[in-house]
Order: sequence, then C-alpha cells, then structure tokens
Amino acid sequence: MTHAQKSPRQSQSINFRPAVIADIPALVRLINAAFIVEQFVFDGDRINAEETRAFMETGGFLVAEDSAPFAGCVYVEVRQGRGYLGLLAVDPARQGTGLGRKLVVAAEDYFRAAGCCAVDLRVISQRTPLPPFYRRLGYVEVGTAPFSPSLQPRVPGHYIVMSKQLT
Repeated sequence: MTHAQKSPRQSQSINFRPAVIADIPALVRLINAAFIVEQFVFDGDRINAEETRAFMETGGFLVAEDSAPFAGCVYVEVRQGRGYLGLLAVDPARQGTGLGRKLVVAAEDYFRAAGCCAVDLRVISQRTPLPPFYRRLGYVEVGTAPFSPSLQPRVPGHYIVMSKQLT
C-alpha cells in the first residue's frame, strides 16, 4: 500500500506503507512525541513497545515517509465491517503541513479497500482542536464514552466518539 501525494508545503512525495515489527521503536518515539500535548491529562508516555506490539496484533499502522522516515503514522483496525482509526501522530516538526489530513485519507482508503462502510474514531474531550479538525474531514460526533478504568486522568474528561460514512 504505497501512494505518493504532495503536501502544500513539501515538494517531496509522501509514501504510505504498512508498519512492520521492526518499526516498533520508531513508532513509539513518534507517537509519544506527537502526543506530548496530552500530558496535562495523563501522566507519562502515551504508548510503549508492548502496547504497540499488541496494537499490531489486532490491527496495524500506516506509516508516512518521505526523505525523513516516520513523518507520521495512524493506527487502522477493521472491526465488523467498520474501520477504526486511532493514534494519528505527526512528527511535531511536520505538524501544520497537511500531513495529518493525508494520513486520515490514507486510512480511509485502506478501509474502503477492506470493504468497510464507515470509519470510527475517538478523541479525548480535553483536546478541543481535534473535533473541528475531524469535522472538516466529514466526521460527525455520535456520542461519548468514559475513559478506561485503567487510565488515571489528571483532569475530568471523556472520549468524544466520531464517525464517517465511506462512499
């Protein structure tokens, strides 16, 4: 699964490929760097190698690369005919270049190819810029969900569940 796209601020091609087990250390570094903005909600790193490996057993990651490997990634999992998108991460130096949007499109293409009829995702309520970002991409809020009991947030919050029909 590789396709090239041009970013408005980048003249280089972006290639998307499935992650492999050898990518786990780089995925962990990328996701934790991108999710550092959530440390006001949760203590510690967002993910570790064991959790990343577990995600790869139930789904997979698409990795965005150009001249710099691991510019971004997104978790993709097919769940009963629907896609689940998560852990959208863009290298902090590349944020604001449109790469996040391209990763979402790549994930949606992945789900279409897998025969999915819709894509679901969830964001934490404290990340207020995220629902508008996903709304611009066609996602709508369909509900909320509590944080997992294993998570110990520093501030009150919940997940916002969003969904998009694929055509």
